[in-house]
Amino acid sequence: MSAEQVRATMRDYVTVLLERGDYGRFFAEEVEVSVVGTDQRAAGPEAAEQLIRFMHEVAFDAEPEFGTVVCDESGAAAEAVFIGTHTGEFAGIPASGNRVRVPYSAFYDVAGDKITAVRLYMSLDELVRQIGQPAATTAA
Repeated sequence: MSAEQVRATMRDYVTVLLERGDYGRFFAEEVEVSVVGTDQRAAGPEAAEQLIRFMHEVAFDAEPEFGTVVCDESGAAAEAVFIGTHTGEFAGIPASGNRVRVPYSAFYDVAGDKITAVRLYMSLDELVRQIGQPAATTAA
C-alpha cells in the first residue's frame, strides 16, 4: 500500500468521523483501539466504533480538531485536539456541561483500505480536571 493510499483512507475516515457517519466500515475485523496508559481498549469493528462514539457522542458532544497528519505506507500519525462539552457520565463524573479542550495524538495502522489499530495518547488527568467541577451557574 502506498502512502497516498493510506492518506486517502485516512481522509475518508476523518470525513465520516466528523460527520458522525458509519466510520466503523473503515475498521478491519481485527482492529484494536486503545487509550495508551489506561485499560480502555476495544477489539473488533463494532466495539471500536462504540468506544469512539462513547467519547464523541455519549460522554461528550465532541469533535476532534485535526492538525498535522503524517502518512507512510503502513499507517498515519495525527496531532489533534479533543474539543467538546461534557454531556454524560465519564470516569464516574456526571455530566457537568463543562467545555473541554485537550490535545492528543493518534497513531493508526492501515492495511489495504482498513484501519487495523488505533492508539490514542491523551491526558485523561487533564480531561477529568476540565470536567471535574460543574459549570458555574448564576441565580436569576
